[in-house]
Amino acid sequence: MNAHSTATANNAELEHYIGGKRVAGTLGRTAPVYHPATGHIDMQVPLATAAEVDQAVQAALAAFPAWADTSALRRSRIMFRYKELLEQHRDELAALITRQHGKIFSDAQGEVTRGIEVVEFACGITSHLKGDHSDAVGGGIDNWNLRQPLGVVAGITPFNFPVMVPMWMFPVALACGNTFVLKPSERDPAPSVRLAELLAEAGLPAGVFNVVHGDKVAVDALIEHPDVSALSFVGSTPIAEYIHTEASRRGKRVQALGGAKNHLVVMPDADLEQVVDALVGAAYGSAGERCMAISVAVAVGDIGDELVPLLRERAKTLSIGDGMRKDVEMGPLVTAAHRNKVAGYIEAGVAEGAQLVVDGREHSVTHGEGFFLGASLFDHVTPAMKIYREEIFGPVLAVVRVADLKSAVELINRHEFGNGAACFTSDGATARAFGRQVHAGMVGINVPIPVPMAWHSFGGWKRSLFGDHHAYGDEGVRFYTRYKSIMQRWPDSIGKGAEFTMPVAK
Repeated sequence: MNAHSTATANNAELEHYIGGKRVAGTLGRTAPVYHPATGHIDMQVPLATAAEVDQAVQAALAAFPAWADTSALRRSRIMFRYKELLEQHRDELAALITRQHGKIFSDAQGEVTRGIEVVEFACGITSHLKGDHSDAVGGGIDNWNLRQPLGVVAGITPFNFPVMVPMWMFPVALACGNTFVLKPSERDPAPSVRLAELLAEAGLPAGVFNVVHGDKVAVDALIEHPDVSALSFVGSTPIAEYIHTEASRRGKRVQALGGAKNHLVVMPDADLEQVVDALVGAAYGSAGERCMAISVAVAVGDIGDELVPLLRERAKTLSIGDGMRKDVEMGPLVTAAHRNKVAGYIEAGVAEGAQLVVDGREHSVTHGEGFFLGASLFDHVTPAMKIYREEIFGPVLAVVRVADLKSAVELINRHEFGNGAACFTSDGATARAFGRQVHAGMVGINVPIPVPMAWHSFGGWKRSLFGDHHAYGDEGVRFYTRYKSIMQRWPDSIGKGAEFTMPVAK
């Protein structure tokens, strides 16, 4: 378990991974990558130029013909070897995540495991790429279909899951026969290079998978590059909308997952002990830096009078510190700037009249130079408040009180985001009504964070998703392939003379 396995000595410069090898940045423009638990710089990451992005795309383009012609079975076997290597190096990858993102080590281990599950799905690509065949549809004609790869595809991924979210994308894309360029977050980029090295060790040919680091310059270069056929993105809604608009108008296929404001409805018949456990883990786990974090608890009826005191005691007693310590429940935020942004939301909530039950800012000065912020809890939040409307992406939970289930569903459905929603109840009719009526792409019934398994697909509704396809699973296979229908007959079955009427089955 070595967090420095990617040559990450303090202030050392990370490298791109292009054409099967590490490639140093050429411009000298870099950004610091921090160790959030200490506040110290862990390394420098190169910020690619458009020329360096082109170098990665050209490597992928050159590798595409041979990789696309490789049988799905052989591609699947490489995924099997990759899965084995990921399992062997799970703790090493988790330590890298904790070092550069800050989440606790056990959470980082879980992140790697959920990524491996998508690789497991990709191992079965031979079944997922099977087409349908119709024999003798008429006139000696047979009809069948197949799915073929797009070409060079790219992924732009966020800081909060530096292993799992890239693996929502590239295992399926590669198994389908595409080549890939990954632009990971510049805040925690080291795990992506390690993922690339393990792919090479599994037998992936050089150039099939490439990693190029960078900021908006690199993102725009991928959007504008004529040889990039498709873009996958996970991050904030403004950037998702920008990428979807700019890449779509250039004729690219786009899958852009945006922001969230996930609600958890607490019905009066819910088991409060289970609810509190669920809310504390879902709101404050990973310091709230999850797109599926619960940031709004919707208390129905008078249940809020019992719920809020229980949440207050749990939020005040959370163990906060370096994520590598076994007794820690919540680590730091990823950067000082992000911590300060979240603290600004707390100030805004107070200014707008919400009741601040627990102030996480009181805990932020007890951990030296790390980017720590305690858990915050607001009560009597209203839909007009900024802390309700906007995604905070930090350890801040808002309690909104409503009269009944109908009001709770209407509250959720009015919000611009429709990523995830949950309902805790003991009543089957309530659960069924909630699941059918709520406008969200992922729904949990007594499950606080309903992230679909790898053989299903991930994605929200409304302004939480731009594009037609959700991530991974069968939706991922459809996104990373083109559908083709083939009709075939042979000369002996073709009649003489031109046909001027619409052909029909006979």
